[in-house]
Amino acid sequence: EAQNRKVGVSNVVKLKMEDDAPVIYGLEFQARALTPQTAETEAIRFLVGTQSLRHVNQVHLIDFDDENNVINKHVFLHPEGEVWHISASPMDKQIMATCYNKASDSKTELNAAIWRIPDSDGSHPEGPDDGASAHTLEALSHLDNADYGDMKCLLWNPSNDDSNVITLADSHILMWDLNASGTNATLSRSTALEGKGHPKFTCGRWNPHHNSTQIATANDTAIKGWDLRTMQQAYHIENAHNQVVRDLDFNPNKQYYLATCGDDCKAKFWDIRNTSQPVKTLSDHSHWIWTVRYNHFHDQLVLTSSSDSRVNLTSTISISSEPFGHLVEDDDTNEDKDDENDDHNKSREPSVDGIIVTYEEHEDSVYAVEWSTADPWLFASLSYDGRLVINRVPRAEKYKILL
Repeated sequence: EAQNRKVGVSNVVKLKMEDDAPVIYGLEFQARALTPQTAETEAIRFLVGTQSLRHVNQVHLIDFDDENNVINKHVFLHPEGEVWHISASPMDKQIMATCYNKASDSKTELNAAIWRIPDSDGSHPEGPDDGASAHTLEALSHLDNADYGDMKCLLWNPSNDDSNVITLADSHILMWDLNASGTNATLSRSTALEGKGHPKFTCGRWNPHHNSTQIATANDTAIKGWDLRTMQQAYHIENAHNQVVRDLDFNPNKQYYLATCGDDCKAKFWDIRNTSQPVKTLSDHSHWIWTVRYNHFHDQLVLTSSSDSRVNLTSTISISSEPFGHLVEDDDTNEDKDDENDDHNKSREPSVDGIIVTYEEHEDSVYAVEWSTADPWLFASLSYDGRLVINRVPRAEKYKILL
C-alpha cells in the first residue's frame, strides 16, 4: 500500500508495463467518487473526488497517456466538504458537479454545486504533496435544497444539452434550468416519491434514448422509470433486488435494456417493457455491488465493482445488440473468398456469456468503475483507500469483438 501511494504523490508517473498490466495511482485521502471527463473525447481523463474530515478535500484530474503509459495529475481544492458524488458536463470539459457533505450547526447535509475547473496550460506542474499550490475550483452555482433534503446525485442531460440538469434529493426529483455560463440554476419542475415509510432515492440514471425524456431511479429494492415531460411514473420494478439497489445503467445500443446491481451481490438486466423478471442475472461477487456499467460502444462488455475488492469484466453477448457477432456479407461471388470465410468462421469459437477477467488490484471496497469516453477499451476503478486503477480489456477479447 505504501508503495502504491508513493506512485500517486508524483505528478508524472512513468510505468514500463506489459500489454494488459494495470496502472495504479494513489490518492492521499480516501475516495469514492469517480467520473470520466465526459466532454473530452480525445484524451483519456477521469475526475476523482476525495473524502477527508480533517483536510481540505480535493478533485484530482487524471490524464492518462496510453501511448507512453504516463499518468499526469492536476489537483484542485474542493473547499465545501467530502465529495460523495461527482459528474462531468457532456458539453464543456471545464464544467463539473459534486454532491458533498457539509457540516453546520452540529448537523451534516448533502448539498450540490456546479464548478468550473480552472484553466491549465496542460503541463500539470509539480507541486507539494499536500496540495498547497493547488488551484481552487471555481463555484458557479449552488443548488438550493433547503426544502428537499440531502442531494444524492446530479444527472446531466445526455443529449449534449447542458441547459438543464436533474438532482435527486431524498424523495424528490428536481429539474433545474441552467444559464449558458452555469452561474444560475433555477428550479423548473419537481415531483415527489410517494410510498410508506418516507422512501428515499439511492441513485438514478438519465435514459439516453427516447429523446432523453426519461430517467430511472432506485429506492430501497425498487426501480422506477419517470417521464420527464409529465414528471409521472412510466414503469415500476417492485422488487428488483432482495436488498438495496446501489446503481443502474442503460444499455447504450438497446433502448429498452437496463442493468441494476445491489446489496444482494447480484447484477440484473431488465427489459423495461416487461419487468416481471430480469432477462439475465449475474451472481459473481461475494459482497455488495456498488457499480454496474455498460461499455459505451460494445454493450456485451459490462463492468461491475464490489465491496469484495474486485472488478469483474463480463460478457453478456446473449442479450447484447450483437448476439451473433458480426454478420458475414453474402454478396461476395468469389468462391475462394467464400471458402476462406467459411474456414475462418468454423475455426472461431462461438462467443458465450461469462466472466472475461476478474481484476484484483484493490484491497478495499471498490465504490466506482467507469469506462473512458475517449478509449472504449480502457476503464478506471476506485477503492475507498484512495487507490485508482486503470485497466484495459484484454487484447484477445478486443480482437474477438473487432475481427
